[in-house]
Amino acid sequence: MSDGREITAGGVPVAPPGRSRFSPLAAIELLKPITWFAPMWAFGCGVVSSGVAPSERFDLLLLGLLLAGPLVCGTSQAVNDWFDRHVDAINEPGRPIPSGRIPGRLGLWIAIGMTVLSLLVAAGLGPWGFWATVVGLVLAWAYSAPPIRLKRNGWWSAAACGACYEGLPWITGAAVMCGGAPSPAVLAAAALYSIGAHGIMTLNDFKAVEGDRRFGIRSLPVRLGVVPAARLACVVMALPQAVVVWLLAGWDRPVHAATVAALLAVQAALMHRLLTDPRRLAPWYNATGTTLYVLGMLVTAFAIRDVT
Repeated sequence: MSDGREITAGGVPVAPPGRSRFSPLAAIELLKPITWFAPMWAFGCGVVSSGVAPSERFDLLLLGLLLAGPLVCGTSQAVNDWFDRHVDAINEPGRPIPSGRIPGRLGLWIAIGMTVLSLLVAAGLGPWGFWATVVGLVLAWAYSAPPIRLKRNGWWSAAACGACYEGLPWITGAAVMCGGAPSPAVLAAAALYSIGAHGIMTLNDFKAVEGDRRFGIRSLPVRLGVVPAARLACVVMALPQAVVVWLLAGWDRPVHAATVAALLAVQAALMHRLLTDPRRLAPWYNATGTTLYVLGMLVTAFAIRDVT
């Protein structure tokens, strides 16, 4: 429970007086289950791309999915909400910490506890899984926590998120299943889809422009403006997929290359509409174009199972 004192950050109240009362469901909300899908999907793509049947290491598959989603991604959300509580008090005051449903410093303790739990679970995935978890957790804290606070720079923040949501879990899934370093084809695919995810993360920043600007968070929509940032995001999302199509064709995977190309063509049409009103349509694009993007990831994963 809160000690009754009003918690502030940057001069902005984190919780309105009289509302600092813990809600158990708020702890789940703090971890944002909806965000777990992306790294779990990428881990699954890594498993598929390894060429190892999931049934052969089903225990590692389940453990990896738990780690990629609820644990590491959940930790990153708790860390971010704690260090962004002053920004959320303006942009999204209904979130668990600024609303007072997670009072006092409980949000920080949840973030620390989840970090420790993630490391303990990661020990069961072997060296590749453990050290990938360490990298992911370091990036999660560096993204939000001072003095590094990568999110103050839109270029670095989107790159860190893209790596954690796509490339790192993909490589980890493949490495855990095959028991060693993934193939160059797997590394190339994971890297390309990580780069593309930079654009997806830029779109996610559109909802927080006012608070980011006030607190000196130089997201790309703040630095470049909403429309230029949206154009850049579209280019960054599209180009790596075009390279994937080229690679798949070169690896003699014409059907997979054509499928990814078709998914990219539909995304291009959706991007055209997105650019008419990026700020309003960013959530719509994330529900449509981003879905096609991750489907392309899975198609690519199946294509490269036996590419060395």
